Amino acid sequence: MSQEPSTLYAKLLGETAVIPWGDLEPFFARGALLWVDPALDLIAVAQALAQDQSQAVAAWLAQGQLEKLSSPRAVGFAEGDPELWAVVVSPWVVIQERTQH
Repeated sequence: MSQEPSTLYAKLLGETAVIPWGDLEPFFARGALLWVDPALDLIAVAQALAQDQSQAVAAWLAQGQLEKLSSPRAVGFAEGDPELWAVVVSPWVVIQERTQH
């Protein structure tokens, strides 16, 4: 994407929404879900993916803060009723569980 970072961040923020797990299951089945640790800014991660910031993405992957959604985590989402936020950064759907504070 060739948009300025602040413009892209605002665009992604505007495209982010709460979504039930059932609506995400088909994307999980296709291997297209990326999970983001709640400690990270979901939109900043989506922006880094969109702008191909490979060093930041590699660091998050190495630290376990970003991962292709695992089966155990998917089962947990299916059994629970988490509040999941999602944004599309093709070919991925990037999701994050919002924790209650």
